[in-house]
Formats: sequence, C-alpha cells, structure tokens
Amino acid sequence: MKARITASLLLGMLAVAQAQAAEPVSHLDTVQQKGSLAVCTTGDYKPYTFLNPDGQYEGIDIELAQSLAQSLGVKVQWVPTTWKTLMTDFTAGKCDIAVGGISVTLERQKKAFFSDTLDVDGKVPLVRCEDESKYQSIVQINQPDVRLIEPQGGTNEAFAKAYLPNAKLEFHDNKTIFQQLLDKKADVMITDASEALYQQKRMPGLCTVNPSRYMQYGEKAYLLPRDDVSWKSYVDQWLHLSKATGAYHSVVAQWLAVPTE
Repeated sequence: MKARITASLLLGMLAVAQAQAAEPVSHLDTVQQKGSLAVCTTGDYKPYTFLNPDGQYEGIDIELAQSLAQSLGVKVQWVPTTWKTLMTDFTAGKCDIAVGGISVTLERQKKAFFSDTLDVDGKVPLVRCEDESKYQSIVQINQPDVRLIEPQGGTNEAFAKAYLPNAKLEFHDNKTIFQQLLDKKADVMITDASEALYQQKRMPGLCTVNPSRYMQYGEKAYLLPRDDVSWKSYVDQWLHLSKATGAYHSVVAQWLAVPTE
C-alpha cells in the first residue's frame, strides 16, 4: 500500500514537472535571458525616431526604449525597418517591441498587441506659412491642383487615399519631405500634429494648420508581440511608472513643440 502511495506521488510530481517544462518561456524572461531588447524603428520620424548620419538614433521613443531596456538590465539592439515593412518585420519576430511615433490602428491590432496609449495625436495639414489660409479643410485640399506629399506605407498615406482622392498624391522620403514643401515642389503634407509642430519649430516657413483641431483622431503606442500577456503587462507597468514619476514627460518636453492654440 505504502509503495503504491509513493509511486502515485512520484507520478504526480513527474506530471507537474512535465507540465512546467511544457510551459512556454515568457517573452519577458526571454528578453532578460538573452540580455538584449530588439527594437524595431524607422529612424525617419522626428521627434520620435531619427537615424543620424553617424549611425546613432535619437528622439523621444529612442530615449524611452533605452529607459525600458535599462529597467530590464539589458542592452538595446536597434532593428531598422520602414513604414511599409514595419508589420512584416514585426510579425516575423525580428523585434521585441516597435517604437517611433506608431499610430494605433485596428489593422495593426489584428496582428499585434499595443501598449497602453502614450499620447493622443491626430492628422493635420503642414503647409508653407504663406498658404495656410488655402488649406484649412479637407474640401480645400481635396482638389486636382493640390500637390499632396507623403511617406509611403504609413497612416499618412492611408488618410490621403481615404479622404483626399482627388489631390495629386506623391511619395517622398520622410527625411527630406519637409524641404520639398519649402522648395514649392509640393503643397501639403498630412501628418500627425506632433510631427507637424516639431517640423514647424525647426524649419521656419512651415506652418501647422489648426494643430488642436484634428482632421482624424489618433493615438500613439508601442507595438508588442501578441504571444505573451506578461510582456505587455511589464511594458505597460513601466510606462505607467514613467509617467507617474515624470520621467516620460521630461523626455517629451525636451523634444516636442507645444500647440499655441
């Protein structure tokens, strides 16, 4: 009888051990075990992410990604991507998180988790200051003689195609697109108010049209793999504490222009 009880206990312990061994390692554990945080970012979207000629990244989300890595005791491994290939690279498992002014969309939500919301943002026109009165509304912009310029593959392109089908849409590198406006090679760029205000501050002659009245509501967040709730929980808690302690807003304040209206 005693032998049968002992055998039953051993079998029970073996079953528990096997079940524990079968449990997948959490993404949180994996990041800590490998000692690095793989971060996908486009490097072309100031003030959130920008790749300098010397190969160094800078921006709001660059600093915050470094803060997240520091909280985990790991190093950052930057993974270059583009707006057109962002979701393909992300779902292929190339990174643990994607950052850099990423807008929350239902299409992206179908393939990945989003962190808690970073900030509310929205689409507005960025134009030459001399033309500000000409491009106050979708109706004014949605005209065949209006040269609309956007980077390819992101939510700016999606907005343009959905709401401005009559305008002449052109694509250009997001790093030099603003100079195209100043050089009168294009008339309007639709982008998020945060980017428009930042570019307005750094490039005299460009003006953000109605920065507090969005043509389309939007939110920004970080992309996270859909396979692990514990990883999302950690990132959300880190973000919550960063905001509660003022660390998040301190980083943002160094970069982001503030609307005057």
